[in-house]
Amino acid sequence: MSKSEGQISGALKIKGIPRELVWENKPKRFQVTPTSLQIISGEKTDMFRDPNVTYNTDNAPKLLFEADSNFVFTASVEHAFASKWDGGALVIKQDSLNWVKCCFEKDYTGAKRVVSVVTKGISDDCNSVEIKGNKVYFKIAKANNVITLYYSITGKSWYLFRHFTFDASGPLKIGFLSQSPTGTECTVTFRDIYYSLKKIKDPYAGE
Repeated sequence: MSKSEGQISGALKIKGIPRELVWENKPKRFQVTPTSLQIISGEKTDMFRDPNVTYNTDNAPKLLFEADSNFVFTASVEHAFASKWDGGALVIKQDSLNWVKCCFEKDYTGAKRVVSVVTKGISDDCNSVEIKGNKVYFKIAKANNVITLYYSITGKSWYLFRHFTFDASGPLKIGFLSQSPTGTECTVTFRDIYYSLKKIKDPYAGE
C-alpha cells in the first residue's frame, strides 16, 4: 500500500499507531507502506525559535496524532544528510510556542548528530552524540509532565540523552517531521514505528 501527494488532505493510518494521523504543513511528497513512512520536505522548511529572536519558523511538514498523558513512542529515523540542518525528527507539540523535537540532524560541522530542541516560547537547542551512520532509533517516553528522550544504534540498547518537565496547558500531538532549512529537499524514512499507552517507572531503564 502506498499513498501519493494527491492524498495529503485526508487522515492516514500507519501500522504501530492506534489513531489516525493528519498533516500539519504539506510535504513535498510522501509515501506510506506496511513497514515505513517516508516524508520529503521542500526547501527552507524548519521548526525553530531562535534565542536571539532573529529566526522563528514552523513550516516543516509534520504528520501528527493525538497523544495520551503517558506513552512510549519509538521509531527509526534515516536520511542522506545532503545539506546543513537537514533532519528527521519525532515531535511533541502543543502549539507553535510549546513543543519538543527529537531530531537526527546534519549539524554546522557536517556531523550527523542527535539533537533535542525544547521550546517554551524560545527554543533550547542541545547538540548531543554524533552518529556515524545515516540511521538512528529514537524513543520518547512521557510520564505525566516528565519527558525522557533516548537514542539507540540497534533499537535494543537505549541511552537517555535528555530528561525534563513539560507542563502543557492544552492537548498534545505527536508524530513525525522532515526538515531542510538550507537545502532543496530532505527525504526522511521512518521505520520500526511503535506507540504504547505506557507509563515508565524507571527513566534510566526506559521501562
